Formats: sequence, structure tokens, C-alpha cells
Amino acid sequence: MPSFADTTFTDPARIRNFCIIAHIDHGKSTLADRMLQLTGVVDARSMRDQYLDRMDIERERGITIKAQNVRLPWSVEGPGGTREDYVLQVIDTPGHVDFTYEVSRALEACEGAVLLVDAAQGIEAQTLANLYMALDRDLEIIPVLNKIDLPAADPDRYAEEIAHIVDCEPGDVLRVSGKTGVGVSDLLDAVVKRIPAPVGEANAPARAMIFDSVYDTYRGVVTYVRVVDGKITPREKILMMSTGATHDLLEVGIISPDPKPCTGLGVGEVGYLITGVKDVRQSRVGDTVTSAKKRAPEALTGYRDPKPMVYSGLYPMDGSDYPDLREALDKLQLNDAALTYEPETSVALGFGFRCGFLGLLHMEITRDRLEREFNLDLISTAPNVVYRVILEDGTETIVTNPSDWPSGRVRSVFEPMVKTTIITPSEFIGSVMELCQSRRGELQGMDYLSETRVEMRYVLPMAEIIFDFFDSLKSRTRGYASLDYEERGEQESDLVKVDILLQGEAVDAFSAIVHKDAAYTYGNKMANKLKELIPRQQFEVPIQAAIGSKIIARENIRAIRKDVLAKCYGGDISRKRKLLEKQKEGKKRMKTIGRVEVPQEAFVAALSTDSSADKPKK
Repeated sequence: MPSFADTTFTDPARIRNFCIIAHIDHGKSTLADRMLQLTGVVDARSMRDQYLDRMDIERERGITIKAQNVRLPWSVEGPGGTREDYVLQVIDTPGHVDFTYEVSRALEACEGAVLLVDAAQGIEAQTLANLYMALDRDLEIIPVLNKIDLPAADPDRYAEEIAHIVDCEPGDVLRVSGKTGVGVSDLLDAVVKRIPAPVGEANAPARAMIFDSVYDTYRGVVTYVRVVDGKITPREKILMMSTGATHDLLEVGIISPDPKPCTGLGVGEVGYLITGVKDVRQSRVGDTVTSAKKRAPEALTGYRDPKPMVYSGLYPMDGSDYPDLREALDKLQLNDAALTYEPETSVALGFGFRCGFLGLLHMEITRDRLEREFNLDLISTAPNVVYRVILEDGTETIVTNPSDWPSGRVRSVFEPMVKTTIITPSEFIGSVMELCQSRRGELQGMDYLSETRVEMRYVLPMAEIIFDFFDSLKSRTRGYASLDYEERGEQESDLVKVDILLQGEAVDAFSAIVHKDAAYTYGNKMANKLKELIPRQQFEVPIQAAIGSKIIARENIRAIRKDVLAKCYGGDISRKRKLLEKQKEGKKRMKTIGRVEVPQEAFVAALSTDSSADKPKK
């Protein structure tokens, strides 16, 4: 096997760049483990399960969150029985829909993809979406059935299903077991034979695409690149083409599977660059790196910026942690390009940030990472989507937070829609249709993938699927259905803003934008919740839910009554009456000047969101 660290530049004809795309729990990380062992880059003593999953959260939940790249040596038998050495660059990608942006960036750095499908479950909706992304980029697809060692595996049936989708013969679908290692060497041979070598001009000015970056406390920003043209060597001056910033290149290296410095990267190679820069804004994902002396005439086409699907407020429990939260978000955004944020202030929660996420799991993972990696205590408010509101006078407002809702007469409200793909066993068609219709969905089409499995396509409002849609879908289909969604523009809807009033005063933090038909349910739920959470005052407190000036729900928090008759142990009844009347007058006066103090704990309990749309486990 060749020693990579000593190799000056690898011949592009000997390089194969590919990624593994699959659904959660279909065995991507396990297959990557076997590849690491089989190629000898990790010895038996150092080996552990899910080797490429570096984060604690990934290992605990059994899911891949960050795409990880690793360089592997492999040799195949050439003509005349001689062994020919190749370099395989593998990118292990996440499977959950919320991390599709990670997958799209990985696909840009590859010429081929291994489509991995569980032989006991068949292809899932999210895998199908990632497959279409790979086909759009004209990548070579190698279909593979994994977990053939399971008793429930039915490889013949699912090979036909995959062949129908990928347009190949069932015999072309490779069969492997990531757990036992059966068929993995055949898969690596197929990668060498079927995936094309990278193409680029070796003598042209250097051009490399940044597809990922990470912040290292000691070394600054570490940038991961795929070289397209020319070569990049240490100790030269490089230029970031979008920002125009120049840096001295301190180290160039490869990941195999740990970082190893090398003497340079050539056409088609994937590796990392270290410039020692601590400013996280200097290294944008999608930017083109070139040589400062011999600059490339034009940049590579970057990635499209992901559009946030879900917005939520993140606030520090302790207001003094606000600068730390800003710094933490800066560093995390470098590692997670799909995260967006901007400062905002809440009357109840103080200073914080309005953050945009690709979905509920993305939101939960981001909050978890901020708390663990940066030692912060955070409150996250209930998630919501972006609305476009047009008033009677024609002015237009973009609403990302209910408190931004305009005060004038509203002519129309537009909400974001998503195109969802649901793959389910055919026996559950009726219950899936009923669920989608109850969430204001429109059926767009339906195809049978096989006799027992059907693909259903619906257009649904984004706001209807970000809370418990996935949970409801799983429970109605006994866990067999899978869901994928993508943007589908916007649509006019009958939406209203529901305000929660405490003693006649609106509390902005509890407001929500809901469909007119669901307004009463939301108002009632919040009024009941707050009745339990807010401590009793010296006077009676009404909790009301209102749309504009119309009250739609009400609950009362009863007053605490001091026993003013305790000192009366007999005597005339008029004396007791006099004391009760005096108390009544005092409470009336207190009610007019008294303010309801809502404790921080009540805000946290009412606004926090600790439930995830999907907590997959391996």
C-alpha cells in the first residue's frame, strides 16, 4: 500500500472520489468502518464503531450530522495479473432530511456515489431525494444492498425495486454486509472500475473549492478543499476569491483517517489547508481558493445558499452570556453553513438571536452543540416559519417572529409550502391520506414502487409539518413510512395572529401565527398552560387569548386570600363584614395598579421546545 504522507502528487487517473448516500440506520457509518479496516488505515487496536462520527452527539444518537471525508489506499488486479494502486476518497454523508445541505456539498466534491439501501427495509424517501440530487449532477451511481446477513433481509425483492428506480438490472445491485464485511472488497473494486477519475488541468492556475471548514482553538480555521485545477503547496500565498483576502499557507494535508501533513494537493485531491487565521468569516463554504501570485481568471461555481425552513429564538439563561453566545454562533456557523442568525430582543427573555434552521432536528442538534461545546445554558422559543403579509394599503412585511406582525388591516398572508414525498406500505395509504388532509395537504400524485410499497406526493404548508407531523406519520404506519420534503414556493392562506393577554396586556413572547381554524385550540391550550405556570397573585388575574380585539379563550388565576378574620374569635357579625369589605376594596385598588409578574421559569416552560420531530436511534 502507498504511504500518502510521502506522496508528492497523485496521478488523477489513480484517484476515485465518491460518497455514501443512505437513509438513517441503513448502515453508512458501519460500512465506512469496514472500509477503514479493509484498507488498513485503522488498525484493529484503534478501531471503534462509527469511527468517522467524531461528535459525542452523533455517537449517542447513532446518526451522522457532519459529512466526514477520509482517504483510503486500495489496489486492484490489472492486466497481466499485476496489482495497481489507487487512492479512494470517501465522504460519509448524513441521512436525515435536515442535513441535506451537507449531502449536496459532498456531492459537489465527488464523481460518483454509493447508493446504500437496507436489505430488510428497502429504499426510503430521504434516500430517494439524495439520489435525485446525485443524478442531477451526473454522478455515477453504484446501487448496493446492505445488511444481507439479517434474518429479515429480502435482497431479491429490494434489488428489483432499486433496479426499477436507478434503471439497471437487479443483478447489477451489489450485496454487502457492513457488519460482517461480506462483499465490501467487491464494492471497492466496483468503485475503481465504474466511477470516473477526476478531470482538471494540472498546469493551470490553482483552483480549489472549499466544501467544509472547522474551527480549531489552537490552529484557527481549518479549511477542507477539493482541488479542481493546478496544485496547492505549503508556504505559498493563497487568495480567497469571494472576499479577496490573502493568507500564508502554513500546512497542507490529507485525512487518512486522522490529519496528516503532505507536500501538496494536485488535481482531484481532497485535503485540508491551515493558514492560522482566527477570524471565522475569512473562510466561506463554496468559496474558491487560488494562488495569490498566479491568480485563476474566474472562480468555480459555488453552492447555492440554503434557505432556512424553521426559525426559533435562542436566548442565554444568564444575560451576561450574550457575547459568548454570539462568538459561539460565529464558530458554529463555520462548521454548519446552513445555520443563519441575527440579533433580536424580547421583552420577556432579554437579548438573544433569531436563528434559521433547516428543520426541527437541525434546531435541536444546534442547541445541543452550543450547550455542550461552548458551555452555555440556553432557552429556545417555539419554532415558526416566515410569512409575507400584505396590508390594505399595499405595503408588504416579512414576518419571522409573531411580534413583527403589522398593526394595520391585513389584505392577504402568504405562507411557505413544501413538496413532501412519503414512501409507505400500501396498507397504510388511507391513514396517511387522512393525516395529510387534516394538515391542509393537497395530493399531487401517487406511484407504486413495488406491489407492497407506494410513493405519495403532497403539497403541505411548512408550518403544519414542523411540529409533530413526522411523529404522527410514524405512529399511523407502525414506523414503516419515511418522509422527505423540499421547498415549493408560497401560497395565500387564512392566517391570524393570536395574542395572549395577562390582565389586558399583551405578552409578545406568547403570541403565535396560526391558521384561523386552529386559533381557538392554540388560545385555549396556552391559557390553560399559563394558568398552571403563573403563581397566584394577591388579586384575580384573567388570562385571555385574542385575535385583534376579539377574545377567543379565557382562564382566571384565583387570588390568594389572606385570612383577615383570624383575629375575630366571636363578637358581632358586622365587625367581620367590615373587615371583609375592607379587604375587597384593597384588592380592587391593587388590581388597578398591580402588574402581573411572570417568573422566568414560566416563560421557559411555556416557550421552550424540547421535543424533536425525529430522534432516530441506531
